[in-house]
Amino acid sequence: MRRVRRLLPLPAQDGLGPDALLAAYACPPGPWVRANMVASLDGAATADGRSGGLSGPADKRVFRVLRALADVVLVGAGTARAEGYAAVQPHETYPEARAAAGRPPTAAIAVVTRRLDLDLSSGLFAGPARTVVLTCAAAGQDRLAAARAVADVAVVGETTVDVPEALSALRARGLDHVLCEGGPSLLRDVAACGRLDELCLTLSPQLRAGGAARVLVGPALEPPPRMVVVSVLEEDGDLFLRFQAAPGASEPGSTGPSVAG
Repeated sequence: MRRVRRLLPLPAQDGLGPDALLAAYACPPGPWVRANMVASLDGAATADGRSGGLSGPADKRVFRVLRALADVVLVGAGTARAEGYAAVQPHETYPEARAAAGRPPTAAIAVVTRRLDLDLSSGLFAGPARTVVLTCAAAGQDRLAAARAVADVAVVGETTVDVPEALSALRARGLDHVLCEGGPSLLRDVAACGRLDELCLTLSPQLRAGGAARVLVGPALEPPPRMVVVSVLEEDGDLFLRFQAAPGASEPGSTGPSVAG
């Protein structure tokens, strides 16, 4: 069976199993916001409207490892709907590793939604960790009341979701290690407010063309935040790139939210 191979940092190492991958992706102590995205060689973030068309077996293993290391998985409502998100279940992660680190069996899901047009009876609200809904007052009192019956609701804005306030609301709940799984508009807003500490990017060896979104979508970030590569892994042509914010690159790159959903 093929195994993940480290290309950087040297020396290269073949056959990284779950324990080695957990160590390779370990977060620094304290608050940390990490994103995990996949893209084709020509920059498409989805295939036929979903990221799953770009994701192979190794990418799914890294996906599982990153969720195992997170306190909360942050996702936009549009991505949650398109990808059929459900609450994380213990068998989908590494509960023993989480227990050893003093974490609960699974990460919570946090959904960013301006309109709160979610199916509140779906599997997104049926996990061992209570789902967090990050929304705004414009969603309306009826929807807010319905959501509070099945989720932990944080109102973080009046007419749109204030992303920095949303991240602070997660931290206030003790959810320090945030894993942002997109979509591209939400990730753009996280980067724009200077809160993106790390990007894990799977580069799938495909050429897609078409009109698929990029990994970040929305108004340009000026100046563009700089990131530095800290590791590169490879399996069957898939490259697993890990970048962290360059020292001194924490200033917001742009203002104005673009999240909708």
